[in-house]
Parts: sequence; structure tokens; C-alpha cells
Amino acid sequence: QVQLVESGGGLVQPGGSLRLSCTASGSNLSLYLMGWYRQAPGKQRELVARMTSARSTNYADSVKGRFAISRDNAKNTVYLQMNSLKPEDTAVYYCNAYRNYYGRISDYWGQGTQVTVSS
Repeated sequence: QVQLVESGGGLVQPGGSLRLSCTASGSNLSLYLMGWYRQAPGKQRELVARMTSARSTNYADSVKGRFAISRDNAKNTVYLQMNSLKPEDTAVYYCNAYRNYYGRISDYWGQGTQVTVSS
């Protein structure tokens, strides 16, 4: 069983930066497709960024050029660096670890961390 713990959320002014962290216990994150998702009030959860075990990445169009996902396998941690934050980035951000190992799917979520962008 994998446990994911996010941290780093908070209140930031528009144009500011935050770095979210997602640390895992119970398994090696390097084996997983790691993703950051977010859910704003009244909206569906959406993909923000994800990184494969080979470190290829993709981003939602709304965050391209502003957000960056990275991973430190030695620390079993995935990060989301968020720059030039906008009020529309306000949401609960969730970390996800996904793996399909010969048809056996593992899919884990963290508890979420609140990001509020407001002046």
C-alpha cells in the first residue's frame, strides 16, 4: 500500500510562487506515473501535470510555461513548482501515483493541499 502526503500549499498573491511536494511511503515512486491534479469548488478534478517513470512530462494548457513537475527518486518525492500564479489556479491540489503492471493497476491519491491565489 502506498501512502502519499502532499505539502506546500497556502495563500499566495497573484504572480507569486509555491512549490508543492508529494512524498510517498510504502513503494518506490520511480515505478509510477506521477501526476498532480486539482479541483476547484464546483468543478471536476483536472490533470495539471504528470511525469512518467522515464521522466517525460505533459501539462495542462492552462499551466504550460508556469508550472513544472519534477521528481527526486532518492527522496521518493515529486514536486510541482508553480510560478506566476493566477486566481484561477486556486484549488485543492492532489498527488496521484499510477501503475499498470501487467494488467494489475495500482492507483493512489494523497489527501490534497489547498492553494489559494488572492490579493
